Amino acid sequence: MHLTEQSFLFDSLSSKAPNTARKVHIRRLYDIFQLCLHRSDIPRARRAWATLARCKEIKWLSMWTTAIYLVGEKHSAEEDIPRQLALLRELMLHNSADREAILQEMIFRLIMLERYREALDELELYLPSFPYQDNPVLHTYAGLLCFYIAQNFEDGQQTFHFNDGTLREARTHLERAAELEPDNVVAKSFLDKISRIQSGKSRTMMHHENQESDDDFHMNIENASEHVVPKRKRIRTTNNMGGDM
Repeated sequence: MHLTEQSFLFDSLSSKAPNTARKVHIRRLYDIFQLCLHRSDIPRARRAWATLARCKEIKWLSMWTTAIYLVGEKHSAEEDIPRQLALLRELMLHNSADREAILQEMIFRLIMLERYREALDELELYLPSFPYQDNPVLHTYAGLLCFYIAQNFEDGQQTFHFNDGTLREARTHLERAAELEPDNVVAKSFLDKISRIQSGKSRTMMHHENQESDDDFHMNIENASEHVVPKRKRIRTTNNMGGDM
C-alpha cells in the first residue's frame, strides 16, 4: 500500500489531519521516532525525541514512560538507574496527574539498587496522604520492604530473627493492600508467612515462660524444704563422771 501525502504510520499524537507544514513535519518525525523505537535504534530515537520534546505541540509529560526508557539503554542497567531516578524525581514535581505511577517506578528502581531503607522512607513520606493511601501496589511494596528490613542477620550468617515492631508494620501494610485488592496474591502469601512467624514466636515464648515457671517452682520447693524439714539437734547427755558425751 502506497502512503499518500497525508498518511502516517502512527496516529497517537492527534486524530486530526495536520493542516500546516510544521505539523506535517512533526508527524513525520514522530513516525521516525516510533520506527526507531520498534527497531531498537536507540541513538536515532533519542535524537528524534530531543527535537519532539522541544515542540509545543508535543505534551511530553504525558509520554514520561518513553522518556524514562530513553534515559536508559545507554550503559549497563545499573548505571542507567541513577539517571532514571533523577528524571523520575523531576517528574514527581511537574506531573501531578501520574504521581502514583511515577512513585511506583521510583520504588522499583531503588529496590533494584538494594537501597531498601531509602525506598521505604519514600513510601512512608507519601502513603499517609491521599491518593497514595488507597494504592494497593504501594502498600504491597511497603509491606515487603518492612518484612525484609525486619530480618536481623547475626554475624553475617544465615540465621536471623525478626524485629517485632517492623514485622507488625509489614503486617499492617499487607493487610491494607489485601483490603484494597482482595485478589492480591503477594499480600496474602506474605501475610500467611508473618502469621506463622508470629505464632511460632508466641509458642517459643510460652515454652520459655513455662520452663521458667518450672524452674521457679523447683527453686521454691527447694527453698521451702529447707524451712520445713527441721535440722537435727545435737543431744546433750552427761555420764556419771559429769562429762559430756
